[in-house]
Amino acid sequence: MYVPERLLKPELMDDPSLDPAAHAKALRGLRRINWWSRTASYLAGEISRVAAERGIDQVRVLDVACGGGEMARNLAAQLKQRGLNAEVDGCDISNQAVAYAEDSLRRAGRNGARYFQHDALGTDLPTGYDFIVTTLFLHHLSRADAVNLLRRMAAAASEMVLVDDLIRSRLGYYLAWGACRVLSRSPVVHHDGPVSVQAAFSMAEALRIAEEAGLANSRCRRHWPERYLLSWEAAR
Repeated sequence: MYVPERLLKPELMDDPSLDPAAHAKALRGLRRINWWSRTASYLAGEISRVAAERGIDQVRVLDVACGGGEMARNLAAQLKQRGLNAEVDGCDISNQAVAYAEDSLRRAGRNGARYFQHDALGTDLPTGYDFIVTTLFLHHLSRADAVNLLRRMAAAASEMVLVDDLIRSRLGYYLAWGACRVLSRSPVVHHDGPVSVQAAFSMAEALRIAEEAGLANSRCRRHWPERYLLSWEAAR
């Protein structure tokens, strides 16, 4: 049942003891949900816009908390369609997620991307990336950890930071409840979807977190399906 206040509760996907088979099934469900949400298209639009404005035709992108890696793969494909030469890597704290991402990349017959284990909250992010993005991760964090994450992302990105996440709202809650059941048979996804919306920040809260992290002049816009895209451009 939805309540307006933010409620941060443990999600099953965050449990390091989660059965590997259940974890993989949940990642497959999230892959379908990400396709339905068209998140990669929104990210690619912002990246290609900034790249065009700044005269960049070759970009390096890091997807933080990449999960099964499908967002990084989809983003690379979207950027290629827009005429950009893009290398999109992914990192995640979960070794299970990284192994799944690497296996999916091999089965797809693709190369060039790199997935690696990394604690984005406890260790500085690697430099050398133009754009650093994260999707569906901020709502897992306390406010202090969210500030910490954005600060680390901004320190490592030479051009732009993008954060895409759920909007905490009644509509978002029931969209998540229904979509997770239609698009996935994973009990983990069924549980975590509505819990994620309840833990999400509002757009105003996300902007205040960005400001506290030092990301001045951040922008936030709403998009389908009841999500927001927070963007920050590094000074030139």
